[in-house]
Amino acid sequence: MPPVPTLSATDIERVFRAEYGRAVAVLVRVFGDIDVAEEAVQDAFAAAVQRWPSTGLPPSPAGWIVTTARNRAIDRLRREATRDDRHAQAALLHASGEPVEEEDPVPDDRLRLIFTCCHPALATGAQIALTLRLLGGLTTAEIAHAFLVPEPTMAQRLVRAKGKIRAAGIPYRLPSGAELPERLHAVLAVVYLIFNEGYTASSGQRLVREDLCAEAVRLGRLLAELMPDEPEVLGLLALMLLTESRRAARTTPGGDLVPLADQDRGRWDRDLIAEGQALVRRCLRRNQPGPYQLQAAISAVHADAPTVAGTDWRQIVALYDQLTALDPSPVVALNRAVAVAEVDGPLAALHLVDGVDGPGLAGALGGYHVFHAVRADLLRRLGRDAEAATAYDAAIAHAGNAAERDFLHRRRAELSGPGAPSPP
Repeated sequence: MPPVPTLSATDIERVFRAEYGRAVAVLVRVFGDIDVAEEAVQDAFAAAVQRWPSTGLPPSPAGWIVTTARNRAIDRLRREATRDDRHAQAALLHASGEPVEEEDPVPDDRLRLIFTCCHPALATGAQIALTLRLLGGLTTAEIAHAFLVPEPTMAQRLVRAKGKIRAAGIPYRLPSGAELPERLHAVLAVVYLIFNEGYTASSGQRLVREDLCAEAVRLGRLLAELMPDEPEVLGLLALMLLTESRRAARTTPGGDLVPLADQDRGRWDRDLIAEGQALVRRCLRRNQPGPYQLQAAISAVHADAPTVAGTDWRQIVALYDQLTALDPSPVVALNRAVAVAEVDGPLAALHLVDGVDGPGLAGALGGYHVFHAVRADLLRRLGRDAEAATAYDAAIAHAGNAAERDFLHRRRAELSGPGAPSPP
């Protein structure tokens, strides 16, 4: 008899990450209750930790987890139902007649759960936290760390969000055709917010939260698998892959930020670039442009360029023009100005940023550190060092991430004009 392959805690954790969202989604359908589903799946994984090291990985880990979780939940609910627990009785009634196959769970269950987590009745922060918890399998402690709040605070937020789903009767279903555009927009926005928080952490010592980036990409892949005919879903996945491809080059070994112009493009992940560019081409063939697709196309142009000087900045400006027409925002206008600086020079870009030729961006972006950092860089390039120093000071004051602050301090220290020396 062949020996049982050794399974480590890391192996089981990998299965947990991959299958947790599937299992919870199926169990929510079976029992009609998020808490019952979560507790049951956690019980099943606890059983896996005890059994799998000696028995080996079952042929269908997902099926094993779902079946074990369903049985554990039914046993627990039966015990509680004998004490006249109406909640337990209701969950048992919901579960009756719901067969659960031991093969891979139905993909639509995960899609229903994503749309439930991202219901517009919930605040954006609650949508993100629930998505990470229920689809990503992140622990409450991990989510609290991502939000930089104490674990008990995050636990209460999750409890309130799940309670609101129950109290408001938010349905566990896919939206109707009329509801889909708005609801899909919320889903994509939540996934992108998770990615952005991972790619450039809003606070803390580290620039990047690799775990959040990986979760967002995983959720993006899941959405693309479940909704392959939605071009904005493909656009978001392409955007995240192309952006993620540059991650290794964004910091030095010591964790210092490296701007795009100074990055070693040999360290960019060519596999991710190829995958992202293939998705962009699929979107182009559909000819249904949307904001995520256009942002992905901009990233694809950057990925094509061997150097900053070799970048097709005119094409990037044209894409930003399309993006502005579809989804105008101050941040899009700021990013367009950065591209304009490479085509028409820093003075033309500064005119756009400061409103010399139209409304300025300071009113909308005054608290956004990137706005001040862009102004500082344009002023530096124009040789207006004293003004650049003031802009760098504003950027430093508004930056929450230590790696970004350190980078801004270094740039400020390089100035030579009056008022330029870096503050202590």
